[in-house]
Amino acid sequence: MLAEHLLTVSIQDFLSMKSLGDKAMKSLPEEGFLWSPEPESNSIAILINHMSGNMISRWTDFLTTDGEKETRNRDSEFELGTINRDEWLQRWEAGWAVLLGTLRGLEPEDMLATVRIRGEAHTVVQAIHRQISHYGYHVGQIVYIAKAYLATQWQPLSIPKGGSASFNANKLNDAPTIKE
Repeated sequence: MLAEHLLTVSIQDFLSMKSLGDKAMKSLPEEGFLWSPEPESNSIAILINHMSGNMISRWTDFLTTDGEKETRNRDSEFELGTINRDEWLQRWEAGWAVLLGTLRGLEPEDMLATVRIRGEAHTVVQAIHRQISHYGYHVGQIVYIAKAYLATQWQPLSIPKGGSASFNANKLNDAPTIKE
């Protein structure tokens, strides 16, 4: 039961993360995908390339092969190429489809199985949490870059500044009561 709960919560965490990235990118024009706050920073397009490459490598044949596939060229993920917004979004969706398809195919008894990433042994739980951390880091970068690019046109994706009291009051009013 705990393993099933961990798997369910992990899927929910990934979906929440994806949704945050989706919302940030939806607000951007194509040139916003190419912008970076300074020359050494990654653009959203680069982050999409990297995340998609990582997801496809890590989650394809997840239980049976090393998560760092020989076919992956990580360094090329940090090169733009000549694609457009629709193609970046297709890459974004392709990576998430592999990740979510794999997670939804796991059984609770798989959670303590051993998988390898670059030869290093991890339990499935460890591998999932490793990727939650990694993707959360990059989705945060995507949100930050979108916010910086849009500046005053940015629409908050969470509680706006100065809105905590109102948000908390609404949450408390909507919370179900606990019956004893």
